[in-house]
Amino acid sequence: MAVNSLARYLARLGYGSRKEAEAMLRARRVTQPDGQVLREGSAFAHDAVLVDGAPLDPPPGSVVLLHKPVGYVCSTQDRPPLVYELLPPRFAQRDPVMATVGRLDADTSGLLLLTDDGALNHRLTSPRTHLPKVYLAQLDTLPAADALQQLREGGLMLRGETTALAPAGVESCGERVVRVTLTEGRYHQVRRMFAAVGAHVQALHREAFGPLTLGELQAGQWRALSENEVVQLRESARRLPAAAER
Repeated sequence: MAVNSLARYLARLGYGSRKEAEAMLRARRVTQPDGQVLREGSAFAHDAVLVDGAPLDPPPGSVVLLHKPVGYVCSTQDRPPLVYELLPPRFAQRDPVMATVGRLDADTSGLLLLTDDGALNHRLTSPRTHLPKVYLAQLDTLPAADALQQLREGGLMLRGETTALAPAGVESCGERVVRVTLTEGRYHQVRRMFAAVGAHVQALHREAFGPLTLGELQAGQWRALSENEVVQLRESARRLPAAAER
């Protein structure tokens, strides 16, 4: 990819300020895989650039999937530990920043997406997108069958809300364990909806986001989505239910 400024490209990926990136180039720290030194003004391809012998972080517009452990906060400025401590430190310095797609609270583990594509982030978190998100919840007590059915049918009004909950998928899958599928993303929704029917969520884990699952990714690990996975994610975010279009 030919660009006017390799230093600016590196700076936008979080490798330092523009001046620091220029200094890296002068110090011959930026090379191609064959060892050829890259200089300011060189034509380059993202996948063929090394900094100190290591490949560049994912290119602009990437989406990263992180298996978030319990205890980490989805913020760049909150009290640590932050999810960015599990990622290359440059992610929080990118321009634009590699931001979380929505949030998982500190006590929730599981699938968390991050992207520096602001338009995609907005689309994935829009109330009109209705991407399914799947959670596994450990409860202190299993609510009565009619209470679970109320969650499945929708219509429950949470305290402080002005619109009723949409129907949710609720499947009992063990002693006091339920799998919950949501198509909306209200604040602490899973915890609040079970509290409304007399149960306390003791542990919460997100298993899936749209077409994506954690697969074999272990807690604390991350990976960049493939181009095909990003395409699938974008396509899923375009499929609005007919009711959402009215």
